[in-house]
Amino acid sequence: MAWFSSVREDIASVFDRDPAARSSLEVVLCYSGLHAVWMHRLNHWLWTHGLRLPARFLSQAARLLTGIEIHPGAGIGRRFFIDHGMAVVIGETTVIGDDVTLYQGATLGGTGKEKGKRHPTLGNNVVVGAGAKILGNVVVGENCRVGAGSVVLRDVPDNSTIVGVPGHIIFRNGKRVVITDPKEINDPLSDALAALAGQVQDLQQRITDLEQTAAAPGKQQVSSAREPATLSKGREVREP
Repeated sequence: MAWFSSVREDIASVFDRDPAARSSLEVVLCYSGLHAVWMHRLNHWLWTHGLRLPARFLSQAARLLTGIEIHPGAGIGRRFFIDHGMAVVIGETTVIGDDVTLYQGATLGGTGKEKGKRHPTLGNNVVVGAGAKILGNVVVGENCRVGAGSVVLRDVPDNSTIVGVPGHIIFRNGKRVVITDPKEINDPLSDALAALAGQVQDLQQRITDLEQTAAAPGKQQVSSAREPATLSKGREVREP
């Protein structure tokens, strides 16, 4: 009964979030995101009951059929919806809350070979746009929106909208977040360019100081060299 109840919830969630859905039969037959979620539930049950090789094998079969890769170890909440779904990747230690929506090309992945919890945690009612990447053991709070193509590398508080590469918050609790300092974006490339620009400015200042220091004695030598010539010329004029 619980399984059938969850199936009805999943179908209802499709109608709530996709205006293109026309009938329950169409949703059941044609929505690959729904198929991937249903197959994952079976694979996750196998995984948690120690049947890990069959779980992995069936997850790869689901990937072949749907174009969506969900590791059987990932924990997924209720009414999870993957729209279109092609190229979605969800890692092993990912935790997803209820009423979460992912669009095509989204990745919930890791950042290296670290052990333990190495994939994201998404709160309830999160929307992840097409092509967005959420990487590492980061937490995306409830009611958050991740813009298409964004790369999220750090925790996101509740009720936030995040965009960009790397991702930075532009809305929080319904209010615009104004970034007055570009360094708040925490872009490693921008930080490196800013540091390089500062070093170039220091070098230019040093060169200017050296040129001024070198030019000052030269002026004195030129003026002292001109004075005798003026005196001698004056003497020549005074001589009868």
